[in-house]
Amino acid sequence: MPNTNSESALATLRINKQRLWDSLMGLASIGATPKGGVCRIALTDLDRQGRDFFVKQARQAGCSIRVDAVGNIFARRSGQNNDLPVVMTGSHIDTQPTGGKFDGNYGVLAGLEVMQTLNDAGIVTQAPLEVAVWTNEEGSRFVPVMMGSGAFVREFTTDYVLGQTDKEGVTVGQALTQIGYAGADQIDPKHIAAYFEAHIEQGPVLEANETTIGVVLGALGQRWYDIVVTGMEAHAGPTPMALRKDALLAAAALVQTVNDSAMRYAPHARGTVGMMDVYPNSRNVIPGHVSMSVDFRADNDKTLLDMDAELRAAANALSQSHRVSIEVKQVVYFPPQAFAPKLVDAIRKGARALDLSEMDIVSGAGHDAVYLARVAPTAMIFIPCKDGISHNEIEDALPEHIEAGCNVLLQAMLNTACI
Repeated sequence: MPNTNSESALATLRINKQRLWDSLMGLASIGATPKGGVCRIALTDLDRQGRDFFVKQARQAGCSIRVDAVGNIFARRSGQNNDLPVVMTGSHIDTQPTGGKFDGNYGVLAGLEVMQTLNDAGIVTQAPLEVAVWTNEEGSRFVPVMMGSGAFVREFTTDYVLGQTDKEGVTVGQALTQIGYAGADQIDPKHIAAYFEAHIEQGPVLEANETTIGVVLGALGQRWYDIVVTGMEAHAGPTPMALRKDALLAAAALVQTVNDSAMRYAPHARGTVGMMDVYPNSRNVIPGHVSMSVDFRADNDKTLLDMDAELRAAANALSQSHRVSIEVKQVVYFPPQAFAPKLVDAIRKGARALDLSEMDIVSGAGHDAVYLARVAPTAMIFIPCKDGISHNEIEDALPEHIEAGCNVLLQAMLNTACI
């Protein structure tokens, strides 16, 4: 392969948009649903087919393949100096049960398209390049979510991951063996020069601002809670209002507290009560027991802690005023994660060099990049998705946005790997 690297050649290089689109549609056909989405749950036979699809294309692009103990796949394109730390990109190909064509899949196949584009142009980078396919990002079959990237950065031990079970009692280790992706390759998480991840936004901000590229500054931190409100069931007719111990009434006030708290810390705070179970859930019985979830997100730990304090203070006050008990238990904590300023700036400059509209944005969702940022300089590229909808069979993205995001990824990876 001739080396035609030059500043002018790199600046004018563009991906093959039709090849990328065809590849996305090919992967989307594996587990396709009648409504136009994809159901390809982690470590099922459909996931095996999706992995095989990627591995075949990566090998055709001249990449070597490694698979680690939790099934993460690494497709490497050699550089002029393979002792240099690798410049990596990637995402996941597992989906929600009613998932879409682009969530995760775009980041994986955009990375592969970068490799294919470099092959077409005869360009050899100084550092090696790699595309990672992370295992079980969605967490719809096995928990925890972002399992593969979490194990890669040593957030979870390999034994812990392999021992996790689905609702049928099948372990991750058994499922990996069944689909043929129980690997043994050792990949050093500290030998990464940079990690980039291209992704659909999964929200409405870019589309609302008619902007093509989201320059992701970082990801919101998250604190999740399980809350139990205990009052007393009683007959709805004979029991006067002033003498009730209504668990649902207290829970409703707590829902309002969650919303008010997030509004107070706008624009980068979020507060959601997504789940509520009312007992006994009978028309003419005052509720005596409510279980509910709370999801707080913010761009800094101080705000998260302030929201936590407000939640607990409200719970204490409502316990007294409504004569109920309220138990607040934090069950998940992800710290806010800022991305590497140098890589973020490379994405911003890449978008501007390509004359693409861009804006700074913060990710409200968790991504594999959040874990990678703990061991390597990391940044993300967002593109719009129609109506901000994701985790849904109608998830959609425009071909021109798919192309634009991949071209920005190409420039960012080249500028990093050629230095």
